[in-house]
Amino acid sequence: MTARVPAPAASTPPATAPAATTPEEAATAYGTPLYLYDLDVVAAAHADLVAALPEGAVIHYSLKANPHTEVAGTLAALGCRAEVSSTGELDAALAAGFHPADVTYSGPAKTAAEIATALRAGVTRFSVESVRDLEVLEELADLADPAESAESAGPGDPAGPGGVIECLLRINADRPVPGMGLAMAGVSTKFGVDFARVLATPEAFRDRGRVRITGLHLYMGTNLPTEDVLLGQFEAGLAMCGELAAALGRDFAELDLGGGFGTPYAGPGERPAYPGLRAGLEKLLDLHVPTWRTGGPAVSFESGRYLVGSCGTLVTTVVDVKESKGQRYALVDSGIHHLGGLAGLRRLPPLRPGLLRLSGGGDPAVGREAGPDAGPVTVAGPLCTPLDQWGSSSDLPPLRAGDLLAVPNTGAYGLTASLVGFLGYPAPVEVVTGSGRPTTATRAVLTRVPVERTPHHDHA
Repeated sequence: MTARVPAPAASTPPATAPAATTPEEAATAYGTPLYLYDLDVVAAAHADLVAALPEGAVIHYSLKANPHTEVAGTLAALGCRAEVSSTGELDAALAAGFHPADVTYSGPAKTAAEIATALRAGVTRFSVESVRDLEVLEELADLADPAESAESAGPGDPAGPGGVIECLLRINADRPVPGMGLAMAGVSTKFGVDFARVLATPEAFRDRGRVRITGLHLYMGTNLPTEDVLLGQFEAGLAMCGELAAALGRDFAELDLGGGFGTPYAGPGERPAYPGLRAGLEKLLDLHVPTWRTGGPAVSFESGRYLVGSCGTLVTTVVDVKESKGQRYALVDSGIHHLGGLAGLRRLPPLRPGLLRLSGGGDPAVGREAGPDAGPVTVAGPLCTPLDQWGSSSDLPPLRAGDLLAVPNTGAYGLTASLVGFLGYPAPVEVVTGSGRPTTATRAVLTRVPVERTPHHDHA
């Protein structure tokens, strides 16, 4: 399991020391490597996304982007719901302050044990991706402990015996939307149920006692590059809704149109604005779901990357600078175990961070803007593998041991998209600032706990 413990300071600062609000201050207080998260940036990103979406739209925060309690808790306090895909993420969501009734449990391979755990915690909304998902939910729906369900439920929540288990049927479109990088629908995929199959066999997706299909889940792509591509995927999703409603013989209470709101990753850049997205979406909704303004289905969206990507900075120290056969290397105390481990799995783009030099050798510099003294240098981490480097060589000013480097825009898919357990290096300190709160610093640790043997372990 993963736990977080307070991180000791590199040197104990005076009790009256100001909060660590810059990467340099955080590095002085806590050492490196570290992630610095600014909660004010999280709140600003949320405000920008709310302004870009139709009025009244529901936003689900995808905890896979960053499950840190304070980061996720900021979004819970701002009224987001939570989207989780594991019992660990469920624990993180509840610890962050999300109510169980505001959690959607998703994922393409939910085990019976996971579903039972979520039900016992009071979760009543699931994204279902197969007939089997529905069957398992039906079998387990009445097994959640009534006392626990009642305790978890808020006023008017239907948890407990007799309450409705709401299911969003995840749909895989017939064809991909042009302009997507990592397509998650419209191709052969493990995600969702093919659109054509639902139309051909609607009886397989009937309500099952307490388990009701109350909406659709139409996530089609991630980190989409432009407003036009975003609108294209939303149009493709909405175009299917009417046919699905007719085939299943029902009106839907919620249409989860997914997300894919892009933002710079592991390099300089501003979070994009979407000035025409709200008007474009409202036009599409008026065309395909005209009742959305008058009590029709709730329209919801998911975001992780856009909400938290710009809040984070990874800070690392140059440990050594050396040359091998004409190639310069800057060896740092971070690496693919802290950033970019999943890039090789195509979950993230190939990683070539836009590094900022924070100290030593003159003014901060970014990549090829470093000036005439810049030269190619390969930034490599401490792991005992030649794969532990951040992309090909980059142009940076002359570096020396002790220099601080920063990788901006790493609030999403930073630590949680890395190889934290590899070689047993400690996880970086995670420092949180902003929202007028004192700075906090913790470190995630992997621990082993005893597991009782059971006579039968159900993988179904």
